[in-house]
Amino acid sequence: TTSLSLSLVTHGWVEGIYEFIDKVVGSWPRGAKNAYCCMLSNPQCLDIGDMVDSPRASPFARALFSARWMLVVPNRKCSIYSRVWC
Repeated sequence: TTSLSLSLVTHGWVEGIYEFIDKVVGSWPRGAKNAYCCMLSNPQCLDIGDMVDSPRASPFARALFSARWMLVVPNRKCSIYSRVWC
């Protein structure tokens, strides 16, 4: 898959939106033009079973495979690495 100047953003789900935005803007990669963040890209309150029937074809996997950069967004409440997913 070809990179489209995409940055994949992963986070801990405990930060507020203002903290999240401040961290993303403050560490935005030079040259990145687009971002994929699952909390903004996937329907959070719907059954997404059909979207993930084939994990390698899921929107998250497609973004992961095509991203040139990955931003790991820390927060004040816990270590981002204490979570298994996102």
